[in-house]
Amino acid sequence: MDVEEAMGELYHACYRRLVAQAYAFTTDLSEAQDVVQEAFARALARPGALADIDNPEAWLRTVAINLIRRRWRRRKLLDTILLRDRPITRVVEAAPGPERTDLRTALAAIGAAYREVIVLHYFADLPVEEVAEVLAIPVGTVKSRLARGRAALATRLGDYTELTNA
Repeated sequence: MDVEEAMGELYHACYRRLVAQAYAFTTDLSEAQDVVQEAFARALARPGALADIDNPEAWLRTVAINLIRRRWRRRKLLDTILLRDRPITRVVEAAPGPERTDLRTALAAIGAAYREVIVLHYFADLPVEEVAEVLAIPVGTVKSRLARGRAALATRLGDYTELTNA
């Protein structure tokens, strides 16, 4: 099988799953699709594509997460620069549409560090050790962030108190 066929099969096998995981991170479907597509583009740009990688989906997920983090850092820096020079008036947002669920809103409201571990552990179904490896943080930090993230989600989701017992 040539590289293009292998990448095509990989794309069809895990694209939607990777976009769903990135969407849970970003709460922006367009951004999630962009980072996953860029991850695939980077895979194609590698010599031999992903032939030397044991778990291509994990490699793509890590690249997508790193791209999201880089975008967040750049956005934060830009916001800091803009707000330092002059105040920005808040633009009124449109009312939430039917695609905006309670969980999406709650995930967007908690800190990025908590959202990252929750998405990787529960949405990507990664064990705690692999989450720690992907995010380059200690296992204990992952466990702590999971506990605090679940508690933060439980307070925002109200009736869903079983989250704290998960």
